[in-house]
Amino acid sequence: MRITLIVSCLLLSWTLCAQNDSIVRYDTSAIETIQIDQDDLQSYREDSAFNYEEAEVENNWWTDFTNWFYNLIRRFFEWIFGVGNAEGFLAIFFEILPYLLLALFLYLVIRFFVRSNMMGWGKGTKNPNVVSLSEDEHIIKNEDIRKLIKNALANQNYRLAIRYHYLYILQLLSERDIIDWQQQKTNDDYLIELTESGHYANFGRATVLYDYIWYGEFSIDQDRYTKAETVFTSLQNAIAHD
Repeated sequence: MRITLIVSCLLLSWTLCAQNDSIVRYDTSAIETIQIDQDDLQSYREDSAFNYEEAEVENNWWTDFTNWFYNLIRRFFEWIFGVGNAEGFLAIFFEILPYLLLALFLYLVIRFFVRSNMMGWGKGTKNPNVVSLSEDEHIIKNEDIRKLIKNALANQNYRLAIRYHYLYILQLLSERDIIDWQQQKTNDDYLIELTESGHYANFGRATVLYDYIWYGEFSIDQDRYTKAETVFTSLQNAIAHD
């Protein structure tokens, strides 16, 4: 049995060697030497396709910040989940996460300055259209706001009329115990209180218009006021008949 196995291996080796001898072909043709002079090399030097030098790119502060922040978040998630390099959806999430957080940060900063403008911050001179929260409380609890709207329109102060329209909405909602009006609350707080109410969507639209026109300090003419007024009056009528 052992002798048969040895003979078989020898025959197989001889067969493979014979096949290799029949397949391999050696090139015996003469080698022609090609001479390349400096003029030929110069044409390649001037061709940008043959420029393999690696340019050094200087990272700016934003690139350095995003790389640092990305590595920080990556290490944090690796520490939580006990994983190595993120893959798939998690890798994509890590790539866009710094931009999402930056967008959120900018939104909060802009929102802060818009809100602080109501208290007269940001400028050395007082804005005549800015009122304090205590004045809001006085108007909502004591004033005939519909009369204030008429007076503002008589003076063609359409922005102020929009402000009174919004305070009138808060007054109606407070009188009917639909919201709990408090001096320290924001408009977003009232929107949350109206989540289960039928006035949620319309109050959201009125709030966007109010913030855009009043806090954004955008001047509006009579035509634009008329279009915006329909949103406020429609909501006021719905609350009055609630």
